[in-house]
Amino acid sequence: MAWDFLKREASEDDFVEVEHHSAHDASSIPIRIAKINDYADVEPVQKMVREGNIVFVKIKGLKDKDMSELKRAVERLRKTVMAINGDIAGVDENFVIITPNFARVDRSEPGQAVLGPAPGPAAR
Repeated sequence: MAWDFLKREASEDDFVEVEHHSAHDASSIPIRIAKINDYADVEPVQKMVREGNIVFVKIKGLKDKDMSELKRAVERLRKTVMAINGDIAGVDENFVIITPNFARVDRSEPGQAVLGPAPGPAAR
């Protein structure tokens, strides 16, 4: 049958070892995880983004505690992101992702093709 090759056992001759070359070293694009439970927690997140980290931030703690403080915290983060030409986007209602200037958050719907580079801050 035409599909018999799927049933046979694999041997070492079937595999070729390939060296992995990446455009970026894994350590060159760090992704950090942070929580904001208090307004004071914003400063360390700002520092992480200014240092070139992508930061995935859980905001649920502050959201459950004080919504007006959460708005202040997100606005402070947004201003920092604008100053460094980065990007910020809500992910679900309990998370925010913040990127430095070399990365953008893809806001297209799942399954949609993205043509060309992500829009810069002026296009948003």
